Amino acid sequence: MSPRHALRPEPRGHWLLLIIVVSAVAAALVFEGWTTHEVASAQTRKPCTHPVPKAADTGQPVIRIADGTVKTAGMPARTVALTFDGGPDPVWTPRLLDLLREHRAHATFFVSGAQAVRHPELVRRIRAEGHELGSLTYTESDLSSASAPRTRLELSLTQTALAGTTGVTTKLLRLPLTTQADTLCGGEWTAAQRAAAQGYLLVAADRPLRKPERGVVRQYSQTDTAYGEVKKLLKNRKIEKFATVSEGLGQTSVNGPASTVGRWQGHALIQVQGLGHTFVSAMTWVLVVAGALALLRLLMLVAFARAHVRRLHRFRPGSPWLREVDEPVTVLVPAYNEEAGIESTVRSLLASTHRQLQIIVIDDGSTDSTADLATWIDDPRVMVIRQPNAGKAAALNTGLIHAHHDIVVMVDADTVFEPEAIHQLIQPLAHPAIGAVSGNTKVGNRRRLLGRWQHLEYVFGFNLDRRMYEVLECMPTIPGAIGAFRRDALMGVGGVSEDTLAEDTDLTMALWRAGWRVVYEESAIAWTEVPTSLRQLWRQRYRWCYGTLQSMWKHRRALTEVGPAGRFARRALPYLFLFQVALPLIAPIVDVFALYGVLFADPLQSIGVWAAFLVVQMLGAGYALRLDKERLRALWAMPLQLFVYRQLMYLVIIQSVVSALFGTRLRWHRMQRSGTAADQLTVDPAGRHERLPSR
Repeated sequence: MSPRHALRPEPRGHWLLLIIVVSAVAAALVFEGWTTHEVASAQTRKPCTHPVPKAADTGQPVIRIADGTVKTAGMPARTVALTFDGGPDPVWTPRLLDLLREHRAHATFFVSGAQAVRHPELVRRIRAEGHELGSLTYTESDLSSASAPRTRLELSLTQTALAGTTGVTTKLLRLPLTTQADTLCGGEWTAAQRAAAQGYLLVAADRPLRKPERGVVRQYSQTDTAYGEVKKLLKNRKIEKFATVSEGLGQTSVNGPASTVGRWQGHALIQVQGLGHTFVSAMTWVLVVAGALALLRLLMLVAFARAHVRRLHRFRPGSPWLREVDEPVTVLVPAYNEEAGIESTVRSLLASTHRQLQIIVIDDGSTDSTADLATWIDDPRVMVIRQPNAGKAAALNTGLIHAHHDIVVMVDADTVFEPEAIHQLIQPLAHPAIGAVSGNTKVGNRRRLLGRWQHLEYVFGFNLDRRMYEVLECMPTIPGAIGAFRRDALMGVGGVSEDTLAEDTDLTMALWRAGWRVVYEESAIAWTEVPTSLRQLWRQRYRWCYGTLQSMWKHRRALTEVGPAGRFARRALPYLFLFQVALPLIAPIVDVFALYGVLFADPLQSIGVWAAFLVVQMLGAGYALRLDKERLRALWAMPLQLFVYRQLMYLVIIQSVVSALFGTRLRWHRMQRSGTAADQLTVDPAGRHERLPSR
């Protein structure tokens, strides 16, 4: 990072941008879902509770209600008003328009506002070719049981849609699911009165048995059957005129110009629904791809984990027998304000079955009694070095200067080791090509829900990933909690770099680029203390993720290198970018879309897909727990993890990516320790550790 980057504050404006974007997407989805659901739902109406008023039951199809007075009218003799309901339909509307133009006939199209917004070019064509536009409400849903506000919304949205597509409004209305005037009964008549109060002229249809030459209003849908009937009717020589409803009544056109504000609102409506429709279509494909990738990743993890297990338990003929490593080991313990756990950490190291140890505690300017507690441990193998606060990387480099042995183990000051951990950890170093070894980190303080979630993540995520990385020979990170290194390998890459906040990831990648192999030893177990609050968890994972992004960028040129470095980079870096950066970035919008599916699509199908994915994940997590010899009862917390923990991790990644793009330089975020890393262990009087049953 350049000095100018270090001066930049942590960005915050992107959260407002994220809220605005997610809110806009959610609003567009809600609107799209409401219209799609209403239009696509089964269109049924309730039976009439009372008949249409006698004044309206005259057989005339056009009804005007004004000042409590009902008047009806019809078409004059030899005049037919062709009316088409629904649409515009991308298939049949153009064909009907071509047919009408061929016979020089005009018609009235009662369009759905939702469909008009989706196909504005067809609405414009209807208007351009001299036809009349009427309203069939926005969603074509039954208004007999709708409230007054819902009725006003349906009508006003349709007017806005017409204003945005053609620049006109209409005063013609056909209530959905009605035919002749006598079908305007019960609740439909109430809806008709509400519409008439807004100045609408209600248009029904004449009875089918009425002969066209007597003058009729014919009602058609936009289908193959309707097309055939209209084509036949247009050839009827007894009819003198095929007119719009207004022309047949001898009135001026009811399609008047919309106001400027109305047009702006119409354009905005088109954009909103277009955004929702496009987003639904795009996210359908994104969900398919993301789901396929997630399933592929899970299958890969399980398959490579099985390969890792077989590799551990199967001797291959011709493979060399490696000697047992029993050389002395230097253990580096960087510590800053770790008085809660430093004593447990050091004593667990002293209780190791590997007795030849040099334990160096580097107190990095602690303001508590960390250094004193380590000094008071009466064992000649323990050395305490005090230095001004300079960061973890600097503390580790200070420890390297004082290391006496060729094998170095780096540990966190909140970690408790099992007795065999160090001996098991250094055994892979018998192979001369191996420069570093990752141990198996487990969660010690897992009794609360947040701890259980992290326990599942460590076992199902981190450790299962490490098994795959070892099989593919592309381990990207040796955890700071437990890792063994050759001292000459560390010195060969210049020690621990201070360029990134994920010094462990940076160091591991540097070792690969230097030609060393990095492996995983699952039998070397250390117990670490994880954050106990969401705030602490956020700060820790923010640092991890941001540091990983820094390391990936720093070592990006390894993608073009040859040998172990290139093989590592071409396998690990794309995997990290795809599954730890790219997919989580779109996760919040995916979650919004999943909620859309439950509310507006098929809820059973959406819940079924989610449940199936959860079951697959739980099977994978169960397999990971079994490999790590953990109890399966921890799986009960996994469904809850999907609703809080996962979203927090997604937000962490978003914050990290934005910080990286802005070049922000983060400070170390220290976690408040409580010394609970050994919750799963008990110490007997002889200093030996015993594992408690997993809770």
